[in-house]
Amino acid sequence: MFGKEYDVIVVGAGHAGSEAAAAAANMGSSTLLITMNLQNIGQMSCNPAMGGIAKGQIVREIDALGGYSGIISDKTAIQFKMLNKSKGPAMWSPRVQSDRMRFSETWRLMLEQTPNLDFYQEMVAGIIVKGDKIVGVRTSLGLEVRGKTVVLTNGTFLNGLIHIGEKQFGGGRAGESASFGITKELVDLGFESGRMKTGTPPRVDGRSLDFSKMIIQPGDEHPEKFSYSNATKPLTEQRPCHMSYTSPLVHDLLKEGFDRSPMFNGSIKSIGPRYCPSIEDKINRFADKDRHQLFVEPEGWNTVEYYINGFSTSLPEDVQFKAMRQVAGFENVKFFRPGYAIEYDYFPPTQLKHTLETKLVSGLFFAGQINGTTGYEEAASQGLMAGINASLKVQEKDPFIIQRNEAYIGVLIDDLITKGTEEPYRMFTSRAEYRTLLRQDNADFRLTPMSHKIGLASDERLRMMEKKEKKSDAFVKFFKDTSVAPEVINPILESKDSAVVGQSDKMFKVFSRPNITMDDMRTIDTVEAFISENELDHEVLQQAEIQVKYAGYINKEKNNADKLNRLEGLKIPANFDYSKLKSLSYEAKEKLTAIQPATVSQASRISGVSPNDISVLLVYMGR
Repeated sequence: MFGKEYDVIVVGAGHAGSEAAAAAANMGSSTLLITMNLQNIGQMSCNPAMGGIAKGQIVREIDALGGYSGIISDKTAIQFKMLNKSKGPAMWSPRVQSDRMRFSETWRLMLEQTPNLDFYQEMVAGIIVKGDKIVGVRTSLGLEVRGKTVVLTNGTFLNGLIHIGEKQFGGGRAGESASFGITKELVDLGFESGRMKTGTPPRVDGRSLDFSKMIIQPGDEHPEKFSYSNATKPLTEQRPCHMSYTSPLVHDLLKEGFDRSPMFNGSIKSIGPRYCPSIEDKINRFADKDRHQLFVEPEGWNTVEYYINGFSTSLPEDVQFKAMRQVAGFENVKFFRPGYAIEYDYFPPTQLKHTLETKLVSGLFFAGQINGTTGYEEAASQGLMAGINASLKVQEKDPFIIQRNEAYIGVLIDDLITKGTEEPYRMFTSRAEYRTLLRQDNADFRLTPMSHKIGLASDERLRMMEKKEKKSDAFVKFFKDTSVAPEVINPILESKDSAVVGQSDKMFKVFSRPNITMDDMRTIDTVEAFISENELDHEVLQQAEIQVKYAGYINKEKNNADKLNRLEGLKIPANFDYSKLKSLSYEAKEKLTAIQPATVSQASRISGVSPNDISVLLVYMGR
């Protein structure tokens, strides 16, 4: 069946695997996507949504790099919201509610239309390694498929164990089998493994809910979209979500099942996501809170199934049902399926290079939850980067590595391989020290030229980005070069209780004031004329406003990033012997030897490596 040797074999077709396969194939590599069930490509295993705080920035970055997640999110969205609009633009984060069934279908259809990509449905039971190099995979039927590189994106399927109360059964997610064999082979090769846990809430029948008792949560009045391409358009119609609350009575009913909870009776020993705790964990940890928010999210345009965000649980199904019936609007609720927890194997990501290739086995890449992350967006970005680098490795080209000051994706990967993680890793804006540079509005400026250079982002994508950048720069220059008379600007300033000017001043200076908006500036005839003549759209106007208002902060972060990049340029030789540096602390020697950082900058971010240790390294390297 498989007479050829593939350039890239991708194992698993979740968010990571789908992006990996698309990237490798679009870069010209012969690619095989092998998964246990081709009906579940791009499956949304948990909530029916893409984006959110920091995650929305990642989806925009994936899109700017030529990935598919942004386009598919737009095509299957049922609601759009820009979160954190009350804060500065570094915090703005796009998010969509998705049609779960259409999302998976659209992923499959887009992948089927991708050249160089083959598909096969079966469980991969092991990998084939010769010496220290990957040469293929072995399926449960005993087929051997040869590949120059392999990307493992196994999600929660590696030895997956599902918990509902005191009941346990193997599974990768509800209704699907777990995957066995790969963990043991990797451990036998010398890899370190661990266990993690995640969970999901009940799904319920919307026909049994009373939405009049809930608070409606509509989408944005003027919805935007994820993709920078012309392949999608903003929503013209949206479905609302709703919000309700738990109560002390609900908490008391849930507590009745704590003795049968796998979280508290010792059945679950692994660590779950800190920032997405189960409802029983929230009640236990935040005992002073008498209620918690529940978001009631539709699963699609036409289905009656709803996802209850905030009620993730592994309590017995009778306890879940009894407690949920005491939530306002849920008095007559009918379950489609109960919530559950799942434990699965992962491999601490300090065993990877920045390319997501393993240090132990050449040509073997890990992406997604196998690296200890949680979330569709985090997984998709890793898959994209692993697919790119697997393809580049086959083509014997330089690896593609994104720095921390260039993208959230760079922060994510650097955090994982430098610091590791002992709990499911989730991206937040607070993890990015250069978040003013890494905004959702400028991901195409930051990343599309880089992606085009390696052959992934199309010529059309580059032209669109350059046109937008040219228009934005011209508009900012217009504000810098054009003066405004007091009689024109003072009425605007007075209406905003802002100090008036006594003489003509540059528009840039006036526009920089925090309470003066683009809408205010557009009341000036010369500004509106410039916008009309140059056909400036919403994206350009937003970009220009941010560049004017946050110029000082942006320049400061660029200077800080430049300083960091000087250390990033100081390479440390591969397999460097840190034991010969007598002045290094014992902990630094231990951590540096284990992680083998590629640069002095990466070494400085390792927990346990002090500034004094970095000074010793710099002295040794003649700096």
